[in-house]
Amino acid sequence: MSLPRRLTGPGLDAGPRDRLGRPLRDLRLSVIEACNFRCPYCMPADRVGDDHGLDAASRLSFDEIETLVRGFARLGVNKLRLTGGEPLLRRHLARLVQRLAVIPGVDDIALTTNGSLLAGQARALRDAGLGRITVSLDTLDPSRFAQLSGGRGRLEDVMRGLDAAVDAGFGPIKLNCVVQRDVNDEQVLPLVAFARERGHVMRFIEYMDVGTCNGWRRDRVVPSAALRDTIDARWPLRALQPHYRGEVAERYAFVDGGGEVGFVSSVTAPFCGDCHRARVSADGTLYTCLFAGSGQPLRPLLAGGDVALSDHVGGLWQRRADRYSEERDSPLASRRHVEMFLVGG
Repeated sequence: MSLPRRLTGPGLDAGPRDRLGRPLRDLRLSVIEACNFRCPYCMPADRVGDDHGLDAASRLSFDEIETLVRGFARLGVNKLRLTGGEPLLRRHLARLVQRLAVIPGVDDIALTTNGSLLAGQARALRDAGLGRITVSLDTLDPSRFAQLSGGRGRLEDVMRGLDAAVDAGFGPIKLNCVVQRDVNDEQVLPLVAFARERGHVMRFIEYMDVGTCNGWRRDRVVPSAALRDTIDARWPLRALQPHYRGEVAERYAFVDGGGEVGFVSSVTAPFCGDCHRARVSADGTLYTCLFAGSGQPLRPLLAGGDVALSDHVGGLWQRRADRYSEERDSPLASRRHVEMFLVGG
């Protein structure tokens, strides 16, 4: 197996690099561990109690989050994505976005959400400076949606949230679908048709072995190549160049001008060699890989300010050598992974 490619290009020379030559450019920050859904592939109800993540004292304060993001920005991070749990459960989230949007160096702030609470918050988030929204949407069938949300969600709430986001000026909105064989793979074409009609962008994500409680089985993975061929047979596609080196999704445009679709293929086409993402959980723990088995607590450092934090994180990043997706089939690959609901995917 070949070693990951070294990232090169404009703006990629500053800041620390890990042991495989990868810079730090993207921070995925969980603002809350709690979620109002219990999706089986992320936070199954039989494994995660209803009270999980509700202890406000365990999560970083807004002051701590601002210090943390300033520290990461000093290292070259310019992309920030707010995640959860369900981030819209975090009280006064728009106030936090407003504080983060003015941090020098951070020029792209996005949010990943299940969309169920978006209708009441979209306008405030846009006014606060949030740039982009991604909504998880695994099916358009109301009964299947209820099932896939662990009996907690209603499709109509998500539809209202999408409409509110469009009205607030977000667009195009990305829709993420985790595809599982014999679970929701028949929804691929309906979802693409929906996205094309509404001007959204579909992203199909291969079912991954994230965490330890989602019952992952390789035979339930639908390869992105098969999905691409299915979509291309209905709406012809042409490949697009990535927006930047390290972009997670392989992007394709519809030949008829009906937008684009993307595929995230961590299982069948790993992209570890370009990974420049760090993840921080709501309690301030740094994970240098989505499949990490353990993390490094950063909260004790925040009292020392953003400079002290950046010095420490820079050293941690320089020791990073994570490339789990490329080593998944190796007997030496760790099978102990952080749960996805702690780091937002």
